[in-house]
Amino acid sequence: MGKIKTHKASSKRFSLTGTGKVKMFHAQHRHNLGLKTAKRKRNLRSGFYLSESMAPTIKKLINK
Repeated sequence: MGKIKTHKASSKRFSLTGTGKVKMFHAQHRHNLGLKTAKRKRNLRSGFYLSESMAPTIKKLINK
């Protein structure tokens, strides 16, 4: 029987915590940083947890 391959782009962007939550980093923190306020850039630096409704989709892509 065939196996489901890991979606490599997703596996680089998302990770799982020990409790099964999907962790990722904020977008919009790569370019045009001169236009953004220091507060906005500081908040974009931290990671966050994906919503419960989107988590099953990402877990399927990264085979966890």
